[in-house]
Amino acid sequence: MDSIDDSPLSLAVVRFADYADRFLQNWPGSILLSASFALYYSLFGGRGDVILIAAAAALASPSALWQLLARHAQSILGAVLIAAGSAISIRFMILTAPRIFHGTSAGWTESAGSFFIPSRTTHSRFFPKKHSFAYSYLTVGVPVALRTHVNGILSVDPSAPRAARGWWASLSSPLYEVDSANYLARGMAKGGLREKLNQFLSSQLVDPSEYPHAFLVTAPKFLGYSFNPVSFWYLYSADKVLSAIILEVNNTFDERRPYLVFRNFDQDSKHIQPSNPTPSTQKSVPKISASFEKDFHVSPFNSRKGSYSVLAQDPLGPDMASFRGLDVTINLKSSKGHPKLVARLANQDDAIDVANMTAVRKILFVCQWFWIGFATFPRIVKEAAALFFRRSLHVWYRPEPLPQSLGRHATPIERHLEAVFRDYLRHRVEQSPKAIRVRYVASGIGVADPATADVFASKTAAAASACDVEVRVLTPVFYARFVHYAHDFEGLFNELAESRTVAVDKPDMLPHIFLKKGAPPFHASSLTEYLYFRLIQALRRTPEAIQRPLTSAETSAGAQASSLKPADIRGFRISSMDAYVLEHGSDSVKSMYRSAVSRLFLADRFFLGSLELLSTLEFIWRVGVAYFFLLAFTVLS
Repeated sequence: MDSIDDSPLSLAVVRFADYADRFLQNWPGSILLSASFALYYSLFGGRGDVILIAAAAALASPSALWQLLARHAQSILGAVLIAAGSAISIRFMILTAPRIFHGTSAGWTESAGSFFIPSRTTHSRFFPKKHSFAYSYLTVGVPVALRTHVNGILSVDPSAPRAARGWWASLSSPLYEVDSANYLARGMAKGGLREKLNQFLSSQLVDPSEYPHAFLVTAPKFLGYSFNPVSFWYLYSADKVLSAIILEVNNTFDERRPYLVFRNFDQDSKHIQPSNPTPSTQKSVPKISASFEKDFHVSPFNSRKGSYSVLAQDPLGPDMASFRGLDVTINLKSSKGHPKLVARLANQDDAIDVANMTAVRKILFVCQWFWIGFATFPRIVKEAAALFFRRSLHVWYRPEPLPQSLGRHATPIERHLEAVFRDYLRHRVEQSPKAIRVRYVASGIGVADPATADVFASKTAAAASACDVEVRVLTPVFYARFVHYAHDFEGLFNELAESRTVAVDKPDMLPHIFLKKGAPPFHASSLTEYLYFRLIQALRRTPEAIQRPLTSAETSAGAQASSLKPADIRGFRISSMDAYVLEHGSDSVKSMYRSAVSRLFLADRFFLGSLELLSTLEFIWRVGVAYFFLLAFTVLS
């Protein structure tokens, strides 16, 4: 009998009955508190609030928490040690496994393999202040046609991103990785690096068949992380002659710009040959020397204007038989022709053939180079601090990218709003009385192939006079800005002409898509929905135009420009997209849309436009509410 009374179930029943009895003794306050609790969490509660209540309960009774942890400490510690030991063992077995080749594509990959390239990067600034630094750097060279795991240490062009492989596949993946999702267009492509290269060349009006061979030199990921300022795509003709190069530049704002430059063979033919050629000088090392305009924001201490010149040595030997060295020099000149800086990347040690690494060599290599990728960004921050505080250079604030560049990845709210904007644009095109087709290219959502962009058509688009219009979003900030406008045509036109967050090849066609007469209908299906959308209407105001690039020396002028308050349109009406969501959106779409837009507007009005600050204060508020309700229930019971 004692065992039954002391059982956990019996104790729980007795404790519940005791709480219920004390709760009923204070029924007026208990009922009011319970009603308030139910109302609050039905309107504003979520899964996170359950965790917060549990945390508040633990804080309210710390002795019970410590007793629980002490009771299960041995089991928890054992599970952690077993999991860590298993992960380390699996990694060690993969690292020391024999050479592994599978899934290698046909072609030239047998003549040029994958290489780790211990490198060194140097950076010398001449204008307006002198500053230099040099660091060790790790790059890897891989054939673009290769898709395989090499020797248990390097994965080249996996078929799925690490996050989508599951925990076991991610755990058993090689330590180093070159993932096609991180190059050129956003997202994955079925054909991997080769397909993305073909898409990019086609977008530049270049026939991909002219460059059937390609070799990529880049910073590999280590355990899924990398910070990769620039990658180099060496393009070879059918005769395996270096003919072009793509410099794929990434900045710290998650934006990307690929520059395609070609080899000038006429200039090569003018080079003077030695009077007495020897076997070693009869065939000089091929190089690409080219100049091109700078139109991408990279360093905050350089404007977006100016020009680059590049001198790149062919990393592969004759007929692409083997790797023989990395040497790339990039010069930057200001828009007035002043030499500003020189950056160079070259191998400091012999390249390491990944396929021929022994188990001991792989372990020593990882111990020597694992930290390099993690140190790249802190090094950049260190040098930036030196330029700002010691050299007193002006800071150029980041401008939104131009059409030739790729915008950053979208935030979660921008991704939600993009889905709504896509459906809304489709709806407006389908309702257009004019025969029209619209090609919509999104930004920041991981669409790898621009050719697969959505094409929307009006109901009369079958007519021969149908017009094709391209709406290309240049940066995901467009989606968060567009919902601020009360009128869709005004919003798209302002973002096109002033802020330049979107590009339209035929702007004169926009009135046939968006311009219409009359106020949109307001159909709210519930009181909560009505209140939410009225709140959105009350908080809505036209956003400020995005200013052209300014430096820190022009902050006073910038402050003067930003002091102009945007137009107050709270008394106008709900926007056309609001009305579309209310009329055509599902319950989940309505909930998502009103939450995203109201958060944007609240941050804009009261939290300096910072969603992070709003989220922080919201979290503090939720913690306080959870603790208050728990404390109140404890007092009443």
